Amino acid sequence: MAEQIAKNARDAFTVLKTLSNEERNEALKAVHDALAQTKQEILTANKEDMANATKANLSSSLVKRLDLSKGDKFDVMLQGVLDVASLEDPVGKVTLARQLDEGLDLYRVSAPVGVLLIIFESRPEVIANITALAIKSGNSAILKGGKESLHTFTAMANVVNEALSHTKVPRNAIQLIESREDVAQLLDQDQYIDLVIPRGSNQLVRNIKSNTKIPVLGHADGICSIYVDKDADLQMAAKVVLDAKTNYPAGCNAVEQLLIHRSLASKTLEVVQLLLESNVTLHVTQQVASHLPESELIVPAVDGDFDKEFLSFDIAVDFTDDVDSAIKHINEHSSGHTESIITENRETAEKFLKAIDSSGVYWNASTRFADGFRYGFGTEVGISTNKIHARGPVGLEGLVIYQYQIRGHGQVVGDYLGGGGSREFIHKDIDIRGVTL
Repeated sequence: MAEQIAKNARDAFTVLKTLSNEERNEALKAVHDALAQTKQEILTANKEDMANATKANLSSSLVKRLDLSKGDKFDVMLQGVLDVASLEDPVGKVTLARQLDEGLDLYRVSAPVGVLLIIFESRPEVIANITALAIKSGNSAILKGGKESLHTFTAMANVVNEALSHTKVPRNAIQLIESREDVAQLLDQDQYIDLVIPRGSNQLVRNIKSNTKIPVLGHADGICSIYVDKDADLQMAAKVVLDAKTNYPAGCNAVEQLLIHRSLASKTLEVVQLLLESNVTLHVTQQVASHLPESELIVPAVDGDFDKEFLSFDIAVDFTDDVDSAIKHINEHSSGHTESIITENRETAEKFLKAIDSSGVYWNASTRFADGFRYGFGTEVGISTNKIHARGPVGLEGLVIYQYQIRGHGQVVGDYLGGGGSREFIHKDIDIRGVTL
C-alpha cells in the first residue's frame, strides 16, 4: 500500500513539474475557493477535534495549535494560498549561464525537489500550506496528520482532492493519508520519496530522523533566546521580550531563555516587569532572584531549564558577563532556531549576528518574526535548523534545488583537451539577466 502511494506520487511529479506557472496557479485558486466555500463545515469538524483533545487531556500547546477557529487563523490560511500563487515562479530560474564552446552552453536551472512526505501534528492548516507550496514549486506531496486532527484533516482533505480533480494538476500530486502504519512503510520508500518534512513535537522529529534513510528537513526544538546587552534601550527590551514570550507561547519561535548583561542587574525588574504583569513565570538563577522582589511567579531555575522548550508562559532568566559569554551560552544551549540581541551598539550587534550559529539571528526584534508569512514567503512548509539546502522558514525557495542543463550541437568530449582531443574550452560566463529557457 505505502509503496503504491509513493509510486503514484512519483508518477504525478513527472507530470506536475511540466505544468506552466499559470496552470499551477489556477489549481491553487481552485483550492482557495473550495476551502473558503466550505469554511463552516471544516470549522465544525475542527470543533469536534478540539472537544476530543480536551477530553483526552492533551497539552495546552497542542490544543492551541489544533484550533483553526482562533482569531483570523482560517482566513490567514486562505490568504496564504493566494499569496503563494502570486509569488514569482520558483521553477526554471537560470542562476548560472556559461559558454563552454561555440554552440555549447551550460545552464544551472532551478527545479523541484520531487516527492515530499509531510508528517505533522495538530496544525490542520498545514494541509493548505503544503498543498500551495508543493503545487507552486512543482513538487508532489504525501501528507499525514496527527490523530488529534483527524476530523479536520478528513474534511479538508476531501475539499482539496475534489478541487484539484477539476484542474490540470494530477490527481495524486497531493495525497492525504490517515493510517499511522502507512507512515512507517513510507519512511522506507527512499526510491520514490525525496524529502521528509516533519512538523510537530521533539519526539516526532527525532523518531522520524532515526527511522528513515530519506533526507529530513526540519527542527526538533524551538529553544530561542534573547540577549539584553549593556547598551540596550530597556523600554525596547521589555517590549520585545514580552512579545516574543506572550504573543504565541506555543509557537516554536517563542523566546524560552532571557540573558541580561550583568551590569544591568539593578535594572532587571525593568526588563521583566511586563512579563510579570502578564503572568509569565520566571525561572531564575539565584543571582537574578536577588535583584527581584518575592513573587509566586519567580521560581528557582533547575537543571534543564536553559535547554528546555517551555511552550507556555514560562521563561528561564540569567545574567551574563558580556556579549561573548552570551554568544557562548546561546550556541551551547540553543536549538539553532532563532536568537535576538537588544542593543544600541552596532559593533556589538554585528558581532552577535555573525557569531550566533542559528538559522535566524535578529537585532532589536522579536523572535516571533521567524515565520514564512512574515518573511513574505506566502506561507512556509516548516522551520529548518539544518545546515544544508534550506534554513529558517522554508518557503518556495526551500522546495527547489537545481539541475545543470547543457545545450549543444552534437559535441563530444573526445574532441576536447582532457578527453583525448585538442580543442580547448572557452568557459565564458553569459549574462543571465533576461535569459529564459
